[in-house]
Amino acid sequence: MKPLNYFFICLFVLSYNCCLAQNNSPVTMLEKYTYEELEDKFYSYKDNSQVEKSKIVAKYYLQKAKKEEKDKKYVAEGYVLNQYNRELPIALKYIDSLEAISKVLQDDRYPARIYLLKGFLYYNSDNLKLALENFLSALKYAKEKNNGRQIAIADLQIAYLNGYIGKHQETVKVLQFYYNNNEFLTEQDTEHIQLNLADAYIDVNDYDKALVLIKKGLKETLKKNSKIRYNRYLYLFGRCSWKIKRYSEAISKLEICKKYFLENNLGFDANYTMLYLGLSYTESNNKEKAIENFIKIDSIIQKTNNTFPELRDVYTYLIDYYKEKKDKEKQLYYIDRFLKIDEILDSQFKYISRELPRKYDTPKLLAEKENIISELKKKKYLSYSAICMLFLLVITLLILFYKSRKAEKKHKKIAQDLINSINKADQVVNDDQEKIIIEQEIQINKVEKSTTKIISQDIVQNILKELRKFETSESFLNEGITLSSLAKDLKTNSTYLSDIINTHKDKNFATYLNDLRINYALSRLVKDKKFRSYKTSVIADELGYNNEQAFALAFKKKTGTTLSIYIKEIDKV
Repeated sequence: MKPLNYFFICLFVLSYNCCLAQNNSPVTMLEKYTYEELEDKFYSYKDNSQVEKSKIVAKYYLQKAKKEEKDKKYVAEGYVLNQYNRELPIALKYIDSLEAISKVLQDDRYPARIYLLKGFLYYNSDNLKLALENFLSALKYAKEKNNGRQIAIADLQIAYLNGYIGKHQETVKVLQFYYNNNEFLTEQDTEHIQLNLADAYIDVNDYDKALVLIKKGLKETLKKNSKIRYNRYLYLFGRCSWKIKRYSEAISKLEICKKYFLENNLGFDANYTMLYLGLSYTESNNKEKAIENFIKIDSIIQKTNNTFPELRDVYTYLIDYYKEKKDKEKQLYYIDRFLKIDEILDSQFKYISRELPRKYDTPKLLAEKENIISELKKKKYLSYSAICMLFLLVITLLILFYKSRKAEKKHKKIAQDLINSINKADQVVNDDQEKIIIEQEIQINKVEKSTTKIISQDIVQNILKELRKFETSESFLNEGITLSSLAKDLKTNSTYLSDIINTHKDKNFATYLNDLRINYALSRLVKDKKFRSYKTSVIADELGYNNEQAFALAFKKKTGTTLSIYIKEIDKV
């Protein structure tokens, strides 16, 4: 989401319904006001950017509440009022005091209210990670207390943060819901949702819906003479015009917004306005105007430290511009600025950092920075550095190539040996009957030598006989064979079958079954040209595997080579 989300925070009515105070009495006569009237006066000053006056009211309110000790809830509200417009450490101390006193209050708004306040503070301090954690905690406790308003506020803040990390569809979904279901929200809340929903529609390229809300907002704000909200809608109109490539229209609207936001010290709004103004000038082939706006953005960022993901585009453009101008000093300056901003974005907007395209990624910029510094000091090191980098790159590629070829050669050798062993086995196929007799004798002898006390020798011999039938009939190719299912087919139990396979086959059941299937595959692939022309998924299915991944892993584990190399070597033969 864009800077518009920031201003929804100011709408969180932390006390009772507040309206603009109409009394213009001097602040030195605060004694005559009730707590409710003082709250009204405080929010009136705060909402109209009269920060110092709001601080005086907040300080007096808290002193009055502590002195009178009329009701702890007023002390709590005093802490709430005083955390506004403060540096983060001071604001957090007021929240800590609020948290302590809230434990003795019978108020269902707590502890969700604590987490909401902290979330807003961290949001304003550009720490989106902690903001999200607190909003999620607030949502959890608000749901426990079934506080509809707090649930809505937390949901909306999380939606705005989703917008920041690129989940615009999720943002639209939540804003649409609360725009249409606003029973727990004030009229002012809904107005700000409308503003942000228009912004979100632009993010998902739904320009028709965005323009409907924008035009509605412009009309409403003109009637109410709300200049700040009017200019925010006008900014959205300009951004929408830029998105649909009406650059002249975008410039005319954004220039009006820029003037208003700068005159009223609304830096966050001004920065986003100048961002799209600069991009519009870029598309209109007016580089000088674009640079003028981007430089102004940088100057405001240095004062406020309020970052946003699109700053990457600003600094990328400035770096390229001065690179083209061959102004090394300014190019180096904006690379430094980019790296500082990039570090903040990497910590605050990790998901965004992964999704947004980077023309200048951090490693490349660091290398370029070092090259420029070296060029400004001693250019003779440039060639040496480039040669070293190229040499390392070539060495790395050669090592990777060598390892790849070595592995491929190894796999081919294994495949060739397997093929040869199968061909040799075919040459002595006439001796099979004699081998079977010998193997049966060996098995019988092994049974007789077995020291197993649990299973009788008769049962062992019978199960071994059934296993030979299982193998010769190729029943192991059936899909879904398990130890239990095979035991049932052999009319025995799983324990006996497992013990006999482990003892007489020297392997567990899973390995026994896989070996039978892979050995069958090795032989059939050599003998059956049509079979090896099948897709891997079909071969896997023929062998009784659930999927080709399981078959490929079993094949590699058993043979030490891959199916594709094995088939290629067969085709060569």
